Amino acid sequence: MKRVLGLDLGSVTCGVAISDPMGIVARAVETVRFEPDDYDDCLTKVVAIIKRENPDEVVLGLPKHMNGDIGVRGEVSIQFKDLLSEKIDIPVILWDERLTTKAAERILIEADLSRKKRKKVIDQMAAVQILQSYLDAH
Repeated sequence: MKRVLGLDLGSVTCGVAISDPMGIVARAVETVRFEPDDYDDCLTKVVAIIKRENPDEVVLGLPKHMNGDIGVRGEVSIQFKDLLSEKIDIPVILWDERLTTKAAERILIEADLSRKKRKKVIDQMAAVQILQSYLDAH
């Protein structure tokens, strides 16, 4: 299997996760922080992580409404995918991320993390959820 990097793109943060070399288990890497809607800065930081981690492909969460429609956040992810694809020579795959942040938050609450600690790692955990969903489907 391939090593896969997962991304959960927000308006000020981007959670990053990576799979093990066998492509079975996802783990958190870091949270990229950037000024509100400064996706050029985010792109630069994400490209650096991709070069460092050397994955075979990237999975980017695609936020959809519960009815399947793509809203503003989804459009931002699609545009970010296009920009990222121009900068790297590996596939960038959009993956449905509905409810991943809720699942990540539930896991962190069950782990009894304080609200302050949850806020620091929620994006990484959402990236793990997105990536693990993708790995499980493949």
